[in-house]
Amino acid sequence: MNFIAMDFETANYQKHSACSVALVMVRNSKIVGEYYTLIQPETDFFWRNIQIHGIHPTDVATAPKFPEVWQQIEQYYNKNSLIVAHNAGFDTGVLAGCLDYYGLKQPSYLSLCTVKTSRKLYPEVPNHKLNTMCDFLKIPLDNHHDALEDSRACANILLHQENYFGVEPLKKLVQMK
Repeated sequence: MNFIAMDFETANYQKHSACSVALVMVRNSKIVGEYYTLIQPETDFFWRNIQIHGIHPTDVATAPKFPEVWQQIEQYYNKNSLIVAHNAGFDTGVLAGCLDYYGLKQPSYLSLCTVKTSRKLYPEVPNHKLNTMCDFLKIPLDNHHDALEDSRACANILLHQENYFGVEPLKKLVQMK
């Protein structure tokens, strides 16, 4: 499989408030690259979000704003790209929210949610949260809500599913964004 696993962390509830993003590149079913950056959101931080991911306003004070980050990662989002996330609705929503906020063009790409694949392939698991699935599949997740660690875990969940179930049941859940 060839795909990009993506994860965003946000400063608050607003979809354009990304404060970090990570991508894990997978080619021929092997992790071949990683990208991570903090992002300076042009909005305030909510205490609850800080409590979840540990990113503070001072951490992002000199970080690039989203348009600069987009220049670095836009190449990964095209009609042939498969972008994977655990709870993809959230992460694709943050991407769309950031692009809208800055007046940047929305790309077309294929999307796959590992929460949905996990629900389908592991119905016996009590919930399909990232940490629960990592525990169930014995995938390391030492720093949950670190965007890079979460992206890596998401990539490994999908690779595990491909290894045990093949690509056919996964293909049925791919959507166009």
